[in-house]
Amino acid sequence: MTAAPATLVASDLDRTLIYSAAALDLRMPDHEAPRLLCVETYGGAPLSYLTEHAAALLAGLHRTALFVPATTRTPEQYRRVHLPGPAPRYAICANGGHLLVDGTTDPDWQRTVHRRIAERSAPLAEIRARLTATADQEWLLKERVAEDLFAYLVVDRARLPEGWVRDLTGWAAERGWTVSLQGRKIYAVPQPLTKSAALREVAQRAGAVRTLAAGDSLLDADLLTAADRAWRPAHGELADAGWTAPHLTVVPRTGVAAGESILRAFTAATEAAVPAEAPSV
Repeated sequence: MTAAPATLVASDLDRTLIYSAAALDLRMPDHEAPRLLCVETYGGAPLSYLTEHAAALLAGLHRTALFVPATTRTPEQYRRVHLPGPAPRYAICANGGHLLVDGTTDPDWQRTVHRRIAERSAPLAEIRARLTATADQEWLLKERVAEDLFAYLVVDRARLPEGWVRDLTGWAAERGWTVSLQGRKIYAVPQPLTKSAALREVAQRAGAVRTLAAGDSLLDADLLTAADRAWRPAHGELADAGWTAPHLTVVPRTGVAAGESILRAFTAATEAAVPAEAPSV
């Protein structure tokens, strides 16, 4: 089977393809649980996993498509992840703020992103001021800035007041920012900072004529909308919101099993697009 670079597969990582121990959602008896492969360590301890079957599917996907990780992680956080198969030629990090080419940030793309944010969104300092002024130390665990592009809070979900995220969302939208709650993290991201914009840039550079995508959070919605075909798991923000689209397939699985199902769907879709080899004569 020959490679098919005309197909680009872009996927979110956390809670889409890879999962922390808390997010694995292994609902079967222990003796039936799948074997897992650790793909990330942090502080000397294992952090993120996928199933061994998913690992084999991901490694094989490189033969039929251009695989592009598309993550909200910073480049530093992304580099902790060691995915099966060849190192991706392109990677979308910081929700589209960084486009890595062979592991290095592309400076032209970075300048383009900063210009778009300056033109369309309120300054990061204004957003951070609102976050720190309204967050309560009773439930706020950490406040962070990623790459001078966006801010996020790590919170105690059980103590987070009902309506706080909704109120922040409305306030931020008036200033050109998007708010997303993912697990214990609340992200505030400028609206021009999108995975879909970076996806279009990669597709143009690579000459891709078809794009497939997967994701689980509201920050992935634009990525899924921009793709020709898209998948999401039955968990996450998009599932909670009932988000759908005509070209979207909902994988009826949750946790790490959903990641494996998404990779099976990617594999089937890309293999179907590869022309059969001509018979020898």
